[in-house]
Amino acid sequence: MKIQAANRQTRGFTLIEIMVVVIILGVLAATIIPQFKGMTHDAKVSTAKSTIAELESAIERFNINYDRYPTTEEGLKALVEAPSSDDTKWRGPYIKLLRQDPWGLDYQYKCPGTHHKSGFDLWSRGGDQADGGEGDGADIVNWKG
Repeated sequence: MKIQAANRQTRGFTLIEIMVVVIILGVLAATIIPQFKGMTHDAKVSTAKSTIAELESAIERFNINYDRYPTTEEGLKALVEAPSSDDTKWRGPYIKLLRQDPWGLDYQYKCPGTHHKSGFDLWSRGGDQADGGEGDGADIVNWKG
């Protein structure tokens, strides 16, 4: 009789016990995962804002050397490679690497800008990957707060 009692103790978990654990894990996941989704978007926006600030600084250094901003045609590439028009003034590279935005698109640059008539506009198209947008799809720009 003692042998049978020992066998019952080593059988493991019952199906009901496993189902209870799975349900508890599902409830925890359902309450925690949505919070992380917002954090991911916020992190991407913060990264884009930081990169735009870095690019603005590099564009200003370019302006100091050239007495002008890169043209729209030269674009942000002028920060890593000398423009073909006049490379004697170029003191770059002004940035090590021209990165894409956190959504995998190139940063947009226009000079003269639509919003900064005597300067330049610099922006990321944001989560919707199109110009304009609101909420999570809003553009990250250098012309407003």
